[in-house]
Amino acid sequence: SGRIETANRLRSRISRVFRLAVSTLRAENDPTFALQGALRPVVTKSHAAIIDEKKFGALLRAIDGYDGWQAVRCALQFSALTAARPGEVRYAEWSHIDHVQRKWRIPAQRTKTRREHEIPLCRQAVAVLDEMWPLSGHGELVFPSVRSTKRALSDNAFNAALRRLGYTTDEQTAHGFRSSFSSILNERGHDPEIIEQALAHIDGTVRGIYNRATYWDRRVALMQTWGDLLDDFRVF
Repeated sequence: SGRIETANRLRSRISRVFRLAVSTLRAENDPTFALQGALRPVVTKSHAAIIDEKKFGALLRAIDGYDGWQAVRCALQFSALTAARPGEVRYAEWSHIDHVQRKWRIPAQRTKTRREHEIPLCRQAVAVLDEMWPLSGHGELVFPSVRSTKRALSDNAFNAALRRLGYTTDEQTAHGFRSSFSSILNERGHDPEIIEQALAHIDGTVRGIYNRATYWDRRVALMQTWGDLLDDFRVF
């Protein structure tokens, strides 16, 4: 059916089960071993993203005018402002929002790197949360599903909204907001180190292992700069 990534991921997970079975004397071998190299490899593709500032401003205006479920619109706005991964936004909880220090704590189990990550909230991101409070403040999830406040938005909710707004998969994806954030800020000459910290990218070098500075104050300033830039882009 062409689901190459699913096939490779499934083979890997089944293999882990059988390797455990072998190590605990419950099986004699891993039958998935014969499939190694037999399945077509996954061809990685960059997430489509708008990096032209004028066009990005048009996208932001389109999102502001989205007339579907309020949580989807606000979640897209929040994604653009925080540059967080879609899954992190979908499962954001009110208990993880610190309104006093204006920061959002993402638990390790919700991050791709399996490390806790904190994101400074700019004034505009706080305004999005304030808009969501009357709708979902009585529950756990910040951006709940339309069907139930106890259920998160679906995997496809963001991309479906972008398609509804007229943006194709080759123009913009939900994950693409991170690329827009990185590309635009790097092009404007901001410190790449701070940008990478903001995106929770891990430096796999020895330097990365020992350098655990989070540059918090500079990240706070960068995120507010980004929020202000998005306001400017809207009126280009």
